[in-house]
Amino acid sequence: MPVPPNPSDLNRLDQGVDPAASPAPGREALPPVADDGVPHRRRPRYQGKYPRRFEQKYKEHRPELYPETIGKVIASGKTPAGSHRPIMVDEVLQALVVRPGMAGVDCTLGWGGHAEAFLKYLSPGGRLIGLDADPLQLPRTVERLRAAGYEEEVFAAFRSNFAGLPSVLGKANLTSVDFVFADLGVSSMQLDNPARGFSFKTDGPLDMRMNPGKPVTAADLLRTQPAEVLAAVFRDNADEPHAATLAQGLAGREFPTTSKLAKAIDQLLGRTNAEEREACKRRVFQALRIAVNQEFTALETLLRALPLFLAPGGRAAFLTFHSGEDRRVKQAFLAGSRAGIYSSIAPEVVRPSAAEVGANPRAKPAKLRWAVRASA
Repeated sequence: MPVPPNPSDLNRLDQGVDPAASPAPGREALPPVADDGVPHRRRPRYQGKYPRRFEQKYKEHRPELYPETIGKVIASGKTPAGSHRPIMVDEVLQALVVRPGMAGVDCTLGWGGHAEAFLKYLSPGGRLIGLDADPLQLPRTVERLRAAGYEEEVFAAFRSNFAGLPSVLGKANLTSVDFVFADLGVSSMQLDNPARGFSFKTDGPLDMRMNPGKPVTAADLLRTQPAEVLAAVFRDNADEPHAATLAQGLAGREFPTTSKLAKAIDQLLGRTNAEEREACKRRVFQALRIAVNQEFTALETLLRALPLFLAPGGRAAFLTFHSGEDRRVKQAFLAGSRAGIYSSIAPEVVRPSAAEVGANPRAKPAKLRWAVRASA
């Protein structure tokens, strides 16, 4: 029987490195295994008792192989690196009223936590379409859900952002669906991986592309856009109060890494207290990520098209994580309600419980809104 692939080798393949070409730093090849002659390599070496760098966390890269360890991390109130804990699953299921035989869409597949919950309620006879723009994460999630027993006739996945949903439904031979779900937050797999450049928590290239095949990175935006454009990006995408000051100081400069940008923000804010500097860095990174991936444009496209393919009586639910997203969803649902497109909408935003926030702090900013398509 072949030996399963080494998790570290899988990580190196993701980064475009052939693990057979040379050992990863700190690793030595073992002699061939006597029983079957198949050579294998040691797991990554690291200092101390536990791995600290993202690429060393071999268990979190293949969590299905180490359920006990991953369970301990989750029980401690943390999200395992390289995976994602779905937020407000029960509240989303209640909002969408998922039942057997329905056809639905998860517009933001991610790790597939919400999708897996939907699939349990859709059987028998139901069907789920999953979308994700990330070509690195999508095949992993598909592999995980296939291993859980969900074959093509039950679950089909497409590489697309949610603006492409009408085209995807055409490819799936569907004219309408019974529910649509969108989780607009960034997945933990993207945030935790320094190579993706979404966070200043750990140094990495200033990238931020959901789809690495796209041409423009966050570093490109800062280098090429004038101060007035960057100021608008910071204000419109993150309500940044220091937008003008930051734009003047950052426009036209080279920031190859996340840490260099974070340091520059600290310097530009001068004597501002440490808490405000941290909040400002989070807002700037958020604003750049939204601009790089054109997230608001995609969201507005989805909200305009939603009534066209949501079946009469069908339901939509959106999880948002900052005011720009929530404002657009709220306004679209209100306008649809007044026009008679939606028979009912969430009377107020639904927030995660205190217990969930305590167990998963990344759930804290989440807001859930839902709408029901009118029958006529």
